[in-house]
Amino acid sequence: VQLQASGGGLVQAGGSLRLSCAASGSILSLFTANWYRRAPGKQRELVAGITSGGSTNYADSAKGRFTISRDNAKNTVYLQMNSLKPEDTAVYYCSARRIVLGVQEDYWGQGTLVTVSS
Repeated sequence: VQLQASGGGLVQAGGSLRLSCAASGSILSLFTANWYRRAPGKQRELVAGITSGGSTNYADSAKGRFTISRDNAKNTVYLQMNSLKPEDTAVYYCSARRIVLGVQEDYWGQGTLVTVSS
């Protein structure tokens, strides 16, 4: 599975961005898709995830502001980010995971930089 993340950029605090994670080589809806981020000097953290069944989960920092969704027809997962804060500045990565016959498969995109100015 190849994942291509896009949509990052520079935005002012309070603004919005939508990140996209386009998959090729497999059907993304068969996977749990997650968005992670790594801020400068910090560890990578899970921001949001969506299962193959459509259940979602969010980091406390993302609840109420971010929305993860998927468009199966486009084989793409999105992260809509609203009310952005400077502390949201990070490189955002999408990943896809599934377990087949007891074997976990993990795939990662290349990351897209989000910079939120104050």
